[in-house]
Amino acid sequence: MAERPRIGFAGLGIMGRPMARNLLRAGYPLTVWNRSPGPAQELAAAGAAVAGSPAQLAASADVVITMLRDTAAVEQVVLGDEGLLAGFQPGEIYVDMSSISPLATRRLAERLAARGVVMLDAPVSGGEVGAREGSLAIMVGGPAEALARVRPVLEVLGSRIVHLGEVGAGQVAKACNQLIVAVTIGAAAEALLLASAAGVDPARVREALLGGFAQSRVLDLHGQRMLAHQFAPGFRAALQLKDLAIASELGAATGVPLALTETARRLYGELVAGSGADLDHSGLLTLLERQAGRTLN
Repeated sequence: MAERPRIGFAGLGIMGRPMARNLLRAGYPLTVWNRSPGPAQELAAAGAAVAGSPAQLAASADVVITMLRDTAAVEQVVLGDEGLLAGFQPGEIYVDMSSISPLATRRLAERLAARGVVMLDAPVSGGEVGAREGSLAIMVGGPAEALARVRPVLEVLGSRIVHLGEVGAGQVAKACNQLIVAVTIGAAAEALLLASAAGVDPARVREALLGGFAQSRVLDLHGQRMLAHQFAPGFRAALQLKDLAIASELGAATGVPLALTETARRLYGELVAGSGADLDHSGLLTLLERQAGRTLN
């Protein structure tokens, strides 16, 4: 692979757009594809080329990165008509940075391997801020040699890159991450609501807890969102629900009961069904407020 490999990037949403911009700023030759043309044209104005289809994207690149909504979207972009599979050449590396099913990831990797394409699954944590700042945590599954080849590319996107094992291992780690985040958001929301109901200032309670064993990034960042009732999405509740479904699928496949995960999944399901799909996932507080018949402040 050339010192500066040609990058193809598909999926220019909340996360993908700033990630692609960071690759351009770092000097990588970049071609983009997006289902809706607007975001691709924005990147074109910044210097990227635009592919007419995923197949054209794959044919133009040494490394292809996808950052897509869910398992179905990844499967469509890879395997559909004019999908990546139709344009890949032997020796290319495909890096899926979406959060999707580990089981589906392994199936995709097998299909790609038959064409001589190596797949890495590399989901991320860190949200829109991490995507903009290039400080994402990247969880990688797949061959170590392939990771070594693309590590300089991933270092533009993230500040922490951990190789977890064979293909699919990154998605397992992301499922674990998402169940911890969802359960912790629920716990933080309940704690602040309980403090308020008991007549204690929830902002002061959060301040106190941040200095103790309950301290967490969720309580810090999302706790502040809850206090301010500011739920513009950094990570949508609908996507949190999707990720909890992935964790549930993995639990069923491995025979591990996930009682807390299932509770969080039920609550997020109610939030999404009740017109909260596009709230930030910290907006779970609004559902708990309705159930309690009171607001936090």
